[in-house]
Amino acid sequence: MARKFYRTVVSIEILSEDEPYGDGRTLEDIGYAITEGHCSGKITTASEAEVTAPEMAKLLVAQGSDPEFFQLDENGNEVDDS
Repeated sequence: MARKFYRTVVSIEILSEDEPYGDGRTLEDIGYAITEGHCSGKITTASEAEVTAPEMAKLLVAQGSDPEFFQLDENGNEVDDS
């Protein structure tokens, strides 16, 4: 069975009082602020798409990650961990 890879882009709208809620916040910070803190938030899916292994390798590099995160080389070929 062939492996499947997906790219999902989500958008988070944050409504806050007194100051903007921008750069420097982690997903954990944002999650806390909209569930326990003093911000209102809404998460929406902007896009979802299946991608090939070579596309996933490029996406991982562009994100600052390593294709080996999914046991791929830089060309999207499977890497043997043994």
